[in-house]
Amino acid sequence: MSEIIKEALEVEGATVPFFTYKEGEAQIIEFDTSKCGPPDPMVNAMAGLKLLDSPNKKVVMINHKSPGGLLAKIGENYDIAEEKLEDGRVKLTFSYRAGESEKANLADNSCG
Repeated sequence: MSEIIKEALEVEGATVPFFTYKEGEAQIIEFDTSKCGPPDPMVNAMAGLKLLDSPNKKVVMINHKSPGGLLAKIGENYDIAEEKLEDGRVKLTFSYRAGESEKANLADNSCG
């Protein structure tokens, strides 16, 4: 198995580092907001999701808990897999949903 090489990725509006790498045919865009408080998880998720424009891209968010406000806001626009990590953090993988992802309001990155 080949080693995953992560590259830094400039993401407009982001407050944490973003990285990109290949996983099979998919381009993964990953960020970690597990040490951040509101509104950083929402702000960074919205910034990352703006890059999710095709089925061969995925956005991976590592967070300290499941971001209920975010999921309520954009859950119907993406396929989302949630995985509990051994250290207690949560890994969410957002996948493009044709015809729905385009409808997400990614400008509204407030938690309210």
